[in-house]
Amino acid sequence: MDNPIRVGIGGWNYAPWRNNFYPAKWPQKRELEFASRQLTTIEINSTYYSPQKPPTYARWRSETPEGFLFSLKAPRFCTDRRTLADAGKAIDGFVFGGLAEFGDRLGPINWQLPPYKAFDRADLAAFFDQLPRALDGLPLRHVLEVRHASFLCAGYLELARRQRIATVFTDSPKYPSFADVTGDFVYARLMRSATEIDTGYAAADLDAWARRARIWAGGTEPTDLPRGAGAAPAGAAKAVPREVYIYFISAAKERNPAAAKALIERVR
Repeated sequence: MDNPIRVGIGGWNYAPWRNNFYPAKWPQKRELEFASRQLTTIEINSTYYSPQKPPTYARWRSETPEGFLFSLKAPRFCTDRRTLADAGKAIDGFVFGGLAEFGDRLGPINWQLPPYKAFDRADLAAFFDQLPRALDGLPLRHVLEVRHASFLCAGYLELARRQRIATVFTDSPKYPSFADVTGDFVYARLMRSATEIDTGYAAADLDAWARRARIWAGGTEPTDLPRGAGAAPAGAAKAVPREVYIYFISAAKERNPAAAKALIERVR
């Protein structure tokens, strides 16, 4: 890993970015080309509402530079259901329905649960068992985004760690935010950007996120973030470096590209 810390935004087709991120008169059909050369990752949100066709995935890949990575939100019909154990067919349809077209541009898949979905150990374990762990010989990276407070428990953390499924750290006043590391990489979605700040987050806050990103990448865990079940587990004898994905999402969305670029400069 040249730099295991990747920073980006959600999507690339957002009209207000044409005033403060994309150059004047930049063609809309080339927005991904531009954005992927300013940032190091982008989370694709459109797949949450409907999977795209393989040629679309292939085109997106072709418009990005070597070393760039996409993450994707899995379709809501996989996760917005009372019984996750029944999602196997939907999961396979999404994963094996064209994601191979991304090739080496494919990063983590974010499985976002609805706010009503409480922690059910047996149901979630069955869901985890159905997640494919490889695609065309390349390992897949899965991350779960929870939105119900019942996941703030030792039972969930033990299960996620045993299955090596990462957990989204959601820096949000609305959803559960806990920074317990449960997988081989870290995935954070930051939702507190402010319109009145040109870079979305204040300089001191960006400095703090850069420091946390380096700690995560180094194989340990920051101590100044909320946790779901008490203190961090005892560290291993040797910290293992890990990849870190940080996305500036929602809130003052027009500021998120500037926030991402400012954080990229700090972690380089």
